[in-house]
Amino acid sequence: MEEKNIYEILKSMEIEYKVLEHEPISSVKEFLFTLEGQQVKNIVLKAKKTNNHYFVILHDEKSINLSDLAEKLGEKRLSFASSNVIEENLKCIAGAITAFGLMYDTNNIFKVIVDKAVDKTTTIGMHPFINTKTLNIKYSDFEKFLKKYNHDIEYIDL
Repeated sequence: MEEKNIYEILKSMEIEYKVLEHEPISSVKEFLFTLEGQQVKNIVLKAKKTNNHYFVILHDEKSINLSDLAEKLGEKRLSFASSNVIEENLKCIAGAITAFGLMYDTNNIFKVIVDKAVDKTTTIGMHPFINTKTLNIKYSDFEKFLKKYNHDIEYIDL
């Protein structure tokens, strides 16, 4: 259902995309092949004390230090968001988390964080709610998509 919706939404927004079909990817650790374009991974986090939620995007080969990120965000401690929160608010399942899910975050519980190292002048690849496909879109179109769904981006050095 959500996969079909994203194609319709991108078309209605006049956002061009290229579909890349591949073996299932549920973790970048399993990623044994190369895809065209800039590929990223998404990490969905929750702050322990404040209950703030973060949708973090960084290059697929980069790792993240949660303690450092917590400090940069002014939080005491971060942990991974529960699968219930992800499914309820992003309509995603573990292993196929996508920034396209932010269109379902109508209460804006997620703050979008993008690593400053992500190249804004090229494409970005994201699952269309299924982990056997990746959609490459221009980064500027990704920003347009987020703006339509009332999400701002905070850029942080990760």
